[in-house]
Amino acid sequence: MPAIKRAPTLKPSQLRHVLAVTQATSRHPERDCLAILLTHATGIRCTEAARLEIRDVLWPTGRLRDEVQLRAETTKNCRARLIFLTSPKLRVALETYLSYRLSHRLGCALGDAEYRGLMPCTKLLLTHRGSSFELVRKRRTLPDGRKVDYWAADALEARFRDLYRAAGIKTSSHAGRRSFASALLKSGVTLEQVAILLGHQDTEVTSAYIHVEKNSFALCTKQRYD
Repeated sequence: MPAIKRAPTLKPSQLRHVLAVTQATSRHPERDCLAILLTHATGIRCTEAARLEIRDVLWPTGRLRDEVQLRAETTKNCRARLIFLTSPKLRVALETYLSYRLSHRLGCALGDAEYRGLMPCTKLLLTHRGSSFELVRKRRTLPDGRKVDYWAADALEARFRDLYRAAGIKTSSHAGRRSFASALLKSGVTLEQVAILLGHQDTEVTSAYIHVEKNSFALCTKQRYD
């Protein structure tokens, strides 16, 4: 069986470079920087990010949530899980983009008593036209041979690829997800905990998903305590 080609992990300096290029060249830097940071700071998948709603990241009072319960119907494996919005850079990006949406009246309600005046059921990430990113119905074959349908945010994924390409990196939105997992392992988080945060049911899937980073973490630990 041929090896699965995985998206590369990004070093912090590479992520800073991507964000700087995005800020300088994107026509919608507030949204695009937020999209990149969402994947790197939470490990969320591209399609899961496309399905996030205002009510997922804000309390009715307008305060940012610290954690988000991804609804089962929005995740790849149809199992609910938590992601955490605790990264300071991510929270700044969220505040910046929400302010941009309000100033441009994107998805705003008639009143402003709740959710800062944004309609709670509108998607968090919007296209330049102010609409949600389109989902495309696709089909994949499971290891046991069964075929299942799933939704994919191809337009948002294409945007991720364009942003990385502009920064001189050929990769996909999965670079953020893998970088997130790699950083957790290197900081001492267990493989089981990483699997939960990624939404994997089996740690073998997680181990294969980030096997290179896991080996690097083991070597780093050995050098630290030998």
